[in-house]
Amino acid sequence: MIRRVVDTNVCIVANGRNTNASIACRLATVEFLNLLMRRGRAVLDVGGEIQEEYRRYLRPSGQPGVGDRFFQVIMNSAPSRVERVHLQTDPATGEYLDFPEAAALVGFDRSDRKFAAAARKAGAPVANAVDGDWLEHIAALTAANISVQFVCGCDSANWFD
Repeated sequence: MIRRVVDTNVCIVANGRNTNASIACRLATVEFLNLLMRRGRAVLDVGGEIQEEYRRYLRPSGQPGVGDRFFQVIMNSAPSRVERVHLQTDPATGEYLDFPEAAALVGFDRSDRKFAAAARKAGAPVANAVDGDWLEHIAALTAANISVQFVCGCDSANWFD
């Protein structure tokens, strides 16, 4: 069974709205999400921060896109399709304790740190479609035991039309 922390950009690309993603990239995200919904598990945080980000960008009705459908499955919290991990934060800074303190990750997007922390805590890869921050920081993330699945491939030139 595959387990993934899914960055919101995967769902947005699968929906095909407000994106310049290539057709090949969009198809890859649709296939990935369909596979994950059929035979995998999405890793979310117990506190609901990942789910809240999904709520800001996706439609809980499950329509009209595959990313929206994925969110609907998450909202229904099918026990066989969702795994939750507890992410602790530093009370003074709000930083995730499971996010690495590596100097090479100081510039890593704050809004993506919840995904990286959840992936590290769960030992599951993060699925990314078109967010270059994951590619830019891949060496430091890998060194910190955070793996990334580039659903649209590792060549960002192929991500967009």
